Amino acid sequence: MRKSALLPALILGAVMAPVLGGCSLEPVYAGGGSGAVAQGLSAVEVAPIPGQSGWLMRDALNQRMGNGGGSARYRLDVVLDDQLTGLGLLGDDTIGRERRTLRARYRLVDLASGETLLDATDGADAGIDVVSSEYATIAAEQTALENLTDDVADSIVTRVSTTLRQQMQPQVEDQ
Repeated sequence: MRKSALLPALILGAVMAPVLGGCSLEPVYAGGGSGAVAQGLSAVEVAPIPGQSGWLMRDALNQRMGNGGGSARYRLDVVLDDQLTGLGLLGDDTIGRERRTLRARYRLVDLASGETLLDATDGADAGIDVVSSEYATIAAEQTALENLTDDVADSIVTRVSTTLRQQMQPQVEDQ
């Protein structure tokens, strides 16, 4: 790089350094596994969720939050609505396409105070081709449920992480 091109870059860097330093953005998972949010997530107990979709969701949430089975400080209550709707009626009056929709209504409760910290819904849906093989259609429906569970679990953990970060913010600032 020529010296004449380097000078404007250095001046721009010197001017922008104080501005960028004051933005106070921090990653949610600052501190890695020992950070405040990661420890808060591991203190979330996921209440049992009925049904196959409930078992899949609870397992996915526990894996993502690193639930170590220690003492719980929070409880996550989840109610699922799993719908499979036939679409695309063919000429022989059979269904050619299905839509699987998974919606989750969830609440994060502080066990010490009983206060609801988060009350939200998330969902996802997927289209499924209905083919002549019943086995293939059932396998596609199951795969769709597993994929939707992963998508919704990711959304839930992101929202719970954000809520825990906001809850812990005063504690972090006091230190």
